[in-house]
Amino acid sequence: AVQLVESGGGSVQAGGSLRLSCKASGFTGSTYCMGWFRQAPGKEREEVAAINSDRSFSIIASVKGRFTISLDNAKNTQFLQLNELKPEDTGTYYCAADFAGKLCNYNTWGQGTQVTVSS
Repeated sequence: AVQLVESGGGSVQAGGSLRLSCKASGFTGSTYCMGWFRQAPGKEREEVAAINSDRSFSIIASVKGRFTISLDNAKNTQFLQLNELKPEDTGTYYCAADFAGKLCNYNTWGQGTQVTVSS
């Protein structure tokens, strides 16, 4: 079965950094889309960034310049580097993937990793 395993969350003070990882296993094919979502307490889940297997990517304006999404195709792993963290970045971060192509119709999800930023 296709599986996504996340790691790298934690608690930091404002201005700190974290690096989230998401390793995929159990899929075949070389064309896919992976993304990161987050959900803050009491708020809806929002997409933070997405990256295709050709490394084209998108990222939301509120984290642009602070967060970086990247992909290691050989290791089937995507990363989200979180810098200059703010308290409003607090939430559960989820990895998602669409292994059927590059349309980012996410149908596979990780278990989530908690990011807590204190002021």
